[in-house]
Amino acid sequence: MAGSREIRNKIKSVQNTRKITKAMEMVAASKMRRAQERMRHARPYGEKIRNVAAHIARANPEYRHPYLVDRDSVKRVGIIVVTADKGLCGGLNTNVLRLALASIREWEAAGEEVEACAIGNKGLGFLQRLGAKVISQVTGLGDRPNMEKLIGAVKVMLDGYTTDRFDRLVIFYTHFLNTMKQEPVMEQLLPLSPERIKVSDGSGEATPAGSWDYIYEPDAAAVLDQVLTRYIEALIYQAVSENMASEQSARMVAMKSASDNAGNVIDELTLIYNKSRQASITKELSEIVGGAAAV
Repeated sequence: MAGSREIRNKIKSVQNTRKITKAMEMVAASKMRRAQERMRHARPYGEKIRNVAAHIARANPEYRHPYLVDRDSVKRVGIIVVTADKGLCGGLNTNVLRLALASIREWEAAGEEVEACAIGNKGLGFLQRLGAKVISQVTGLGDRPNMEKLIGAVKVMLDGYTTDRFDRLVIFYTHFLNTMKQEPVMEQLLPLSPERIKVSDGSGEATPAGSWDYIYEPDAAAVLDQVLTRYIEALIYQAVSENMASEQSARMVAMKSASDNAGNVIDELTLIYNKSRQASITKELSEIVGGAAAV
């Protein structure tokens, strides 16, 4: 019966684990819905600020903002790595960090220096173990992205590009496709490409460039600096929102898989327990019958 007792203890342990994973699955599902709503609500603002930036950037061709000018050569690269603060979300963090590592190795092989900004505890720990130069960081964002927490680390990276500390700014994050699928992506933030700054008619199609004439107050440089800075901040905020929605979706799927696996383990252990109990009963009956026959 000692074997049966051990099996019963294992079954209870797995049942307790399944209760935890089931609760985490339900919590992640609730957070996922809210995260998806925030992500969708942020998209109209990003689209509007993109159109405004496109109009103003084209309206004054004699002034070219540093964010719009391609560098002759790229010797230093600034990267922003967006990850989750916590684990238990499948391969979400691993996939985006693997993409970042491959890019860093490629840039270093080409002789380019890399400086990093970490958004999320998992990315910060990875970059520190890698020995990368982390110049800014944000952790403990919680379940809701807050621009007030992001603005400090983002400003360090934008100032680094403006002061020629690095020649290109790139962001790594997980793009939300649907509840079951998320993919790690790398996007160039600075310099802004023509594909980034284009006028949209609201249906996803670019409209032909028109003749725009603005009166700038105080001047074109100040206005463009404010608008393009807000645009970059909106892109980073959107990336963080996408990553949070992806995190909750991946955690929900991972916890559901864990709960299903725990159920399978319980079924297997229950079958083993029943076989062990039946063998024990059969052995006892055989001993009784044998004893009665001997008498």
